[in-house]
Amino acid sequence: MSVVSSPDAGPGRTAAGVPHLLDNPALASLSGPHAHFAERRGRVLRYPVDVSPWLALPDDPDERDWADLAALAGPGAEVPLPGFRGRLPAGWEVTFRLEGVQLVDDGLAAAPDAEAVRLGPADVPEMLDLVARTRPGPFLPRTVELGTYLGIRRDGALVAMAGERLHPPGWTEISAVCTDPAFRGQGLATRLILAVAHGIRERGETPFLHTSAGNTGAIRLYESLGFRLRRRTVFLEARVPQDQPDDRAAVPVP
Repeated sequence: MSVVSSPDAGPGRTAAGVPHLLDNPALASLSGPHAHFAERRGRVLRYPVDVSPWLALPDDPDERDWADLAALAGPGAEVPLPGFRGRLPAGWEVTFRLEGVQLVDDGLAAAPDAEAVRLGPADVPEMLDLVARTRPGPFLPRTVELGTYLGIRRDGALVAMAGERLHPPGWTEISAVCTDPAFRGQGLATRLILAVAHGIRERGETPFLHTSAGNTGAIRLYESLGFRLRRRTVFLEARVPQDQPDDRAAVPVP
């Protein structure tokens, strides 16, 4: 499932030809720091459906892996295949494709923010409302459990937030960066990105993030803050064939 990294692979790069943790970050997360979230069938791992849509195929998926994924998701389900550029098995149908980029910390001026507040389960209704209005990407009822989420409130209302999602060993993804349209242009997203990055750095880890390759304004912002392009990737979704066997039950990772 890995995508070949650029020669300048960024912090933590491996030797040429050796898969990097960030080439399959969901697999590295679900078999590492986020193993307690993982649901497993064979070599296929996924987050609970109310936590995150990310799932992980092995780097070299075979026929058994695709059958396990189909049984885990269910006939006719649409499944995300982030980073996958190989050939789908017969009967699978691509339903969504978006070119993306992965950027890594290369000199962020990370710093805490006095106005940022920690968000938790009690804040989820407001977080879901903000996400619905700004569409930064998937954020589900239990996504907040994946890591630290920070927000900025004005007159008691949540107007901006950012937080942590994927967590490969030594790395943490910054995600769900969004600002209420009425409060854009005030630098709130920048402040929250740097505050979340500060917390990641305090743990001795390196921030990274994903965005659409076509989101050039966001990419320019991230690069101005100190992120650097590590690789190009793809956000792909495919529909499971209707006639897949289901002879084994999915089980959580021990």
